[in-house]
Amino acid sequence: MEKIQMTTPLVEMDGDEMTRILWKMIKDELLLPYIDLKTEYYDLGLAYRNETNDQVTIDSANATMKYGVAVKCATITPNAARMTEYDLKEMWKSPNGTIRAALDGTVFRAPIVVKGIEPCVRNWEKPITLARHAYGDVYKNTEIKVPGPGKAELVFTDEKGNETRELIHEFTGEGIIQGIHNTRKSISSFARACFNYALDTKQDLWFATKDTISKKYDHTFKDVFQEIYDAEYKEKFDAAGIEYFYTLIDDAVARVMKAKGGFIWACKNYDGDVMSDMVSSAFGSLAMMTSVLVSPSGVYEYEAAHGTVQRHYYKHLKGEETSTNSVATIFAWTGALRKRGELDDIPALMEFADKLEKATISTIESGRMTKDLALITSLKDVTVLNSENFIKEIRKTLEEM
Repeated sequence: MEKIQMTTPLVEMDGDEMTRILWKMIKDELLLPYIDLKTEYYDLGLAYRNETNDQVTIDSANATMKYGVAVKCATITPNAARMTEYDLKEMWKSPNGTIRAALDGTVFRAPIVVKGIEPCVRNWEKPITLARHAYGDVYKNTEIKVPGPGKAELVFTDEKGNETRELIHEFTGEGIIQGIHNTRKSISSFARACFNYALDTKQDLWFATKDTISKKYDHTFKDVFQEIYDAEYKEKFDAAGIEYFYTLIDDAVARVMKAKGGFIWACKNYDGDVMSDMVSSAFGSLAMMTSVLVSPSGVYEYEAAHGTVQRHYYKHLKGEETSTNSVATIFAWTGALRKRGELDDIPALMEFADKLEKATISTIESGRMTKDLALITSLKDVTVLNSENFIKEIRKTLEEM
């Protein structure tokens, strides 16, 4: 059959360990036989990041801004053990953090719903998408260990040297202090990304913080969202038949547990980090989660939301069989291909992405799956497949379709 033609490249960011092995399998079995795949390739494997002093990560982010769509494999964020293992020059930063900062993006994560992998929360019928602000707060914090009695103050000095001071605490003994920040520009970008994604996917949008306690910090997030919604998005939401509302984070948690799903839940950085793991685990598995970074300028970067599956990689190196779930990585590719097809007006590319996702889900629902899913499925008499055979079974299903 004639391969589907692409006009604009995707930015392809290769990664580390077992997910790097799966990356090649997915391309060879599920993409290259059907698509004349055009990509601008960047190797974000830790060894090459070290070789280039992490310049390759910056280059990949710049390329993403140029071409508008990227697909990323899982990567290692090094710790002390990795410093020794890879003989690193320094403990390089998280590639995801570097790319998020460059794109000023918001991360949207949603579970992949499959029959036979039932959510722990019985009433969840549709995916719940988590929108996580990806800048500031505790992730950009400054910390001090207080050695003994003394006064802690929060001080801001403006350009003219004028100071504003607020007492934090009068310490009578040892303690700790943490300073966090955010910017109005980043909060505004976060809000617009959420509103645009809600319109894109025709889903209601919730936003939740703790403004009753944090009357300046969290309240600013609430105010910025409301101001932008009223000025730029209310009419569009009304026309699309979708709703935006704000609620306290504790109220949102209570509502989420009783909801049926099918909406976007926007959270500040830490809340989004924790709640996305809670939602994904309750739906079944981190390996069954889509993740896309969306910038306010309309740039998209698709990735798997999980790590590099280090334990399986070491087994693979010993020649031992692995049963690694590749679904999230497959869906990173399908998300990027669908968006590329949408932006370039290539319906065949969008249809292929849809079919590959359906083939992946259908393979699992027919009882052919990796070990992690076999342990939690309600299906009977399932076939546990190794990493490579699972991908080959998906190809069989795709061929039949």
